[in-house]
Amino acid sequence: MKKVAYLYLLSPLHTGGASQEGNVVAIAREVHTELPYAPSSTMRGRLRATTPDDQKNILWGNTLEDVTAGNDGNLTQGLLWVGDASILWFPVPSLSHGIVWITSPFLLRRWLRLIDTDLNLPSVGSFSHQENNQNLYLKDAVFQSSELTGWHNWQQYIPNGNDEVETISKVLVLSDQDCQILIQSSLWRQVKIKLDNDKQVDGGFRYEEAIPPETLMFFPWGLTTVANGNATNAISSCQTIIQNNDWQFGGQESLGRGFVELWSN
Repeated sequence: MKKVAYLYLLSPLHTGGASQEGNVVAIAREVHTELPYAPSSTMRGRLRATTPDDQKNILWGNTLEDVTAGNDGNLTQGLLWVGDASILWFPVPSLSHGIVWITSPFLLRRWLRLIDTDLNLPSVGSFSHQENNQNLYLKDAVFQSSELTGWHNWQQYIPNGNDEVETISKVLVLSDQDCQILIQSSLWRQVKIKLDNDKQVDGGFRYEEAIPPETLMFFPWGLTTVANGNATNAISSCQTIIQNNDWQFGGQESLGRGFVELWSN
């Protein structure tokens, strides 16, 4: 059994950060696409931490700490698995249309193959608000009206289940390459400096990356082979955990990072 959960970012999401190139503290990126993502270990760890103690080991398996502390003999697998969280819709500023959420055939294809639907991939250039032959001005990109086509059923490509997704009002399908470039150039970047006791700069500065607020992400989850397809209670328990909590993922919680709306269809 496979299900899909969604994250609507309420604040910047900082995941990873183990690597640093020059003065940039990077976020986790997929090796083959260079697109930002949230690792499954981040998702699973947060879900496990919120699970009631009497269900943790059953749903998620025990931990290395349990084994080394002598509480359990061996590492065990739980009834549930969790996948990486990928971007589905990404917000970018527009001089002509305010905020436009972008995606690409590659990102949509990832999502469509996980859900039970007969939706087809829209063509590149599909735009929800193409009217009056108006050009579209995005950050670092201009699209002539002749490059855009009206997209009348775009709302079917926005997963329901949470009021926050109603914020997504203007959407555009870009080519995979254009979408990747715009996502990379539109990441949240904050300058951090260290001050000494006299409020003078101590050393250099660095940029910290994050996925911006209003981004919509998704991740698959379901039953492991240990469950053998019969652990319906595990699915119900996980859905209850997901639906009934306020969530923060990733690092820098004290700076307000990583707060999200989380739900599962």
